[in-house]
Amino acid sequence: MNIGEVLTNTARSYPDRVGFIWDGQERTYGECNVRADAIAHALAELGVGRGDRVALSLSNGPEIMEAMFAAWKLGAAVVPLNARFTADEIEYHVNDPRAKAIIVGPENAELVLALRDRLPTVSHVIEAGSKALGALALDDLIEAFSGKAVSAVDVEGDELAWLAYTSGTTGRPKGAMLTHEVLVFESLAALADSMRLEVEHVGMHAAPLTHGSGHNALVFTMKGCSQVIHSPWGFDVELFLEQVAKYGVNALFMVPTMIKMVIDHPRAAETDLSSLRWVIYGGAPMYVEDLRKALSLFGNVFVQLFGQTESPMTGTILRAQEHVLDGPLARRLGSCGRPRAGVQVRIVDEADRPLPSGETGEICIRGGSVMKGYWERPDETAETLRGGWLHTGDIGRMDDEGYVYILDRTKDMVISGGLNIYPREIEEVLITHPAVSEACVFGVPDDKWGEALKAHIVLADGDSPSEADIIGFVGERLAGYKKPKSVEFVAVLPKTTYGKLDKRTVRAPYWAGQDRMVR
Repeated sequence: MNIGEVLTNTARSYPDRVGFIWDGQERTYGECNVRADAIAHALAELGVGRGDRVALSLSNGPEIMEAMFAAWKLGAAVVPLNARFTADEIEYHVNDPRAKAIIVGPENAELVLALRDRLPTVSHVIEAGSKALGALALDDLIEAFSGKAVSAVDVEGDELAWLAYTSGTTGRPKGAMLTHEVLVFESLAALADSMRLEVEHVGMHAAPLTHGSGHNALVFTMKGCSQVIHSPWGFDVELFLEQVAKYGVNALFMVPTMIKMVIDHPRAAETDLSSLRWVIYGGAPMYVEDLRKALSLFGNVFVQLFGQTESPMTGTILRAQEHVLDGPLARRLGSCGRPRAGVQVRIVDEADRPLPSGETGEICIRGGSVMKGYWERPDETAETLRGGWLHTGDIGRMDDEGYVYILDRTKDMVISGGLNIYPREIEEVLITHPAVSEACVFGVPDDKWGEALKAHIVLADGDSPSEADIIGFVGERLAGYKKPKSVEFVAVLPKTTYGKLDKRTVRAPYWAGQDRMVR
């Protein structure tokens, strides 16, 4: 089915059910569908059609999901962008997929409009709200086309719906092609084994809708659950505590950093969190001690997921009932769970031969949640999906009961506060600094963020910038979360016998003794 029909069906069944709650406002599913249909008509009038791409650069709000459903109903695909991207990052993520239009929030409108000459395929910039500085106003378009229903385009299951950008060891972001059937499958898988939702339940979005929380929004919408949008400006612990109690929130996705911020807050123990039934977490390391505190505070409501952008929110699952803190079964907390509904997981050696339980190799996934491939990157697609399996780049083992244990990441990716950060991208910026001869960026343990970025720098002769200079240099060129938290100037960087940078040796001293964690 066309994933856009999910909103159509729910609006037909529950037109008066509150769909979204945000900033003191409410909007029913019926109203959301009318707005999505109007946006679809407006996009069509502006030349957007089946197979085109629409970029979204918005902070959290209902407009993100309305725009997504509008594009899908037309048979177009969405390209969600991190709302914190810099100009260069926006330019790349819009030009690589040749987006035909971009919908932006007021916070990014001026930045995007200043880039118009560098976005040759973008015919129209649409700004959410009723005011627009040189762009079309989304509210004006909705008013102009309101009341016109849309019949979703009949699509093939393997047509592109969501182009989710990730990256690999090359440091160049790649678009993972998520099709209509992938989005339908992952939503049904969530309902099958991670959240047994009913229409009366209330979901929350505390993480960006342009990323993991947007996938949860499909699940909530499919069941007709009301959805509380926490805040467009980032995670606020006091507001979170207030909203959970006020709205009786039952389900949400949180990264471990958010969970730690809650358990460390003095008001948390005084807040009624009894409505929570499913707190989905993943995307970063979570220490066992923090998990113990969280279970004491929240109750036995945590569900761990392991997946990738290439298989969103769907790989393995450690159910709430499997979060056992004591006794022989407590070892499961070191795992990322067992294969999810409808998904196969196996461990393979370097020749892609399946390994028996207990042996270490690469974790591979196969099932309806796996991407179609990388956008216009056939060689990398063939490498990652060889043999019909998604090769995750993560090293792990599986025990006799099917529990998967992640031991290392072959792709050097750093996950800080639930955000994927690719060191090569930052290293390529650092080596453009006139004082930098070599650079190595990697993750180190961090109590708040799970992992924090650290840079080892070899300076060119005669130059001596400060740590602040280096961090500021990166901050001027990349989003703030990609700045190293610390910089150390070293005489040399270790190399392998092949002359390649030996990151494992660089990282090892910082991770010594850090093996007791949930990943």
